[in-house]
Amino acid sequence: MMYMLIISTTVFVGVVFYLAQLVVLGLEQRADEDVLGAKNVYGRIIEQKDKAQAEKARLEREATQIFTLYDMTKEITRHFNEQEAFDIFFKKLKENVSIEDCRLAHDMGEGFKGGLLPSAYAVFILKSKEQKLGVLLYKGLDSKDKEKFVILAHQFALALRRLKLYKDIETLAITDGLTGAYTRRYFIERFDEEIKRSSLRHSSLGFMMIDADHFKKINDQHGHLTGDLVLKEISNIIKENVREIDIVGRFGGEEFCVVLPDTEMEGSRVVAERIRKSAEKRLIKAYDNTVRVTLSIGIAAYPSDGKLLEELMDKSDWALYRAKSQGRNCVVAFGFYQK
Repeated sequence: MMYMLIISTTVFVGVVFYLAQLVVLGLEQRADEDVLGAKNVYGRIIEQKDKAQAEKARLEREATQIFTLYDMTKEITRHFNEQEAFDIFFKKLKENVSIEDCRLAHDMGEGFKGGLLPSAYAVFILKSKEQKLGVLLYKGLDSKDKEKFVILAHQFALALRRLKLYKDIETLAITDGLTGAYTRRYFIERFDEEIKRSSLRHSSLGFMMIDADHFKKINDQHGHLTGDLVLKEISNIIKENVREIDIVGRFGGEEFCVVLPDTEMEGSRVVAERIRKSAEKRLIKAYDNTVRVTLSIGIAAYPSDGKLLEELMDKSDWALYRAKSQGRNCVVAFGFYQK
């Protein structure tokens, strides 16, 4: 009996011990799983943190890039000159990328000896909507900065296009669409500026009014389209016979005006005769017609004939009237006629 009790007790203790061991093992296993889970969670947190830091760095780079583009664009929009815009672009380029040299040109090799691009230089074509605006010639660009360079160059191309559009609009606003001469309003503005400049410098200035003889007959006989081509050709004849600094405007209808800075009366007469003779010799082909046109020209001079714009215009107009009354196709200078 005692023996059975001992065996039963021993078995019971063994079972309890075994069960306790199972419980402990389970707890240990669960603790290990919890620790492993915590490690995984911690790893994911670290990974997310690294990703967040990488994303933050990326966003900071993009923000810096955007601010750089904004600053560059803002500065460029203050200028309407290509070279000034490029100087700003190059300054921003040097601040943001490692580059040795960069030049703006309209063709490859421009600005280099013999017109040949040195092998050390690479070319970036500036384009906007398939329109070529120019080229950037550069060397010594660090490969890691190539993406930044391309982004800045594209932004500069957009700014360059805006400058060209502004110039086109400005040209349209101040240029007569048919003849290419300045509009009357803009011409008068420039005329007034030249009078003020001549006054400050105590220099001479010539002013001439030019009128196409019997222009109404051309319109009546050949039509207004032919008349338009004749006016365009007259404008070309005038421009061919004056300097770049001289100002040519269409005053209205078939009448043109020219301002000759730093030119005395005798010099103005020489220019006027050159224009008259050139028109007299010119055969103008207009559609199926061949037309000849002659010009009558009246001249006034600053300051001998007047010091105000209105005076000079009145006196050159009077001289033009005298040229018409003398048989047309001639030059009359106000001061000389008075003598």
